[in-house]
Amino acid sequence: MQDVVLAMLAKERAHGYELRSRMRAALGPLGEAMNPGQIYVTLGRLAKAGLVASERAEGLPDRPDRWVYTLTPAGQQRVATWLTEVSWPKPDLMEFHLKLVAAAAARLADPVALVDAQRREVLRRLRDAQRAALNLSVDPVAGLLLEGVVLRLRADLEWLEACERMWGGRGRTGREAET
Repeated sequence: MQDVVLAMLAKERAHGYELRSRMRAALGPLGEAMNPGQIYVTLGRLAKAGLVASERAEGLPDRPDRWVYTLTPAGQQRVATWLTEVSWPKPDLMEFHLKLVAAAAARLADPVALVDAQRREVLRRLRDAQRAALNLSVDPVAGLLLEGVVLRLRADLEWLEACERMWGGRGRTGREAET
């Protein structure tokens, strides 16, 4: 969650409600279950860690002042590192989806390049799992586990292909490509 919040701040400074709205929009129906307080707890932790800075912004006459958050240089470095991490074989699909959305929105990275990096890692792990599964000395029970790993990695590849199709048809900002 912390890395996603940092990436959402990479585009522009924002207050907690704006960040929550961006994440909910990026996740669609899955974002409805997001606890509103989680953003503020995360922002507090990020501030303590020196990854974000905050300043009070005057509210409107009928609204209180708000805290607006910006990335520090350490926060910017952490976002850059996070964008290059490859998290398979146990990906958090919502986090990876948000990584693509944030990268495109803030023009931090090309989403298709991020998908490609993940694909290379999944293919490497798939090759390793297939080699192990083909080993005739593998116990049948362990072989069943290896078969499950291979099937999971194949499904992950299909999902990454769907991600590439979707992001490949969009501009680097995440908007629909003009035809």
